[in-house]
Amino acid sequence: MKIKMFNTDNAPAAVGPYSHAVIAGEMIYVSGQVPFNPAKGELVKSGIEDEAKQCLENVKAILVDAGTCLENVVKATIFIKNMDDFGKINAVYGTYFSEHKPARACVEVARLPLGVNVEIEVIAAI
Repeated sequence: MKIKMFNTDNAPAAVGPYSHAVIAGEMIYVSGQVPFNPAKGELVKSGIEDEAKQCLENVKAILVDAGTCLENVVKATIFIKNMDDFGKINAVYGTYFSEHKPARACVEVARLPLGVNVEIEVIAAI
């Protein structure tokens, strides 16, 4: 199986030794995306809904630049600092995945990179 590291200028630069995604065969594994707006060069801190939206926009940018789309996502994992935010995050998530509903996990964690409140990773078909 051919494995290719994938990066794009349309998503936040990695804050460590990893790629935006790895393409393995016909699948793409997108690294966790935090609510960093690459166009403005800053973290989104205007509320959990805006933060979740930015995470998903970053995921979407990576997928599109890799030649696929949100409709090809087969699995998503959401990491949140406060499970009380689940409903708000879920509402935003539902606007990105309305008819197409990939498998998903959502876990509460103690801390996330850069002190953010949400991080989202996905696996998709190419």
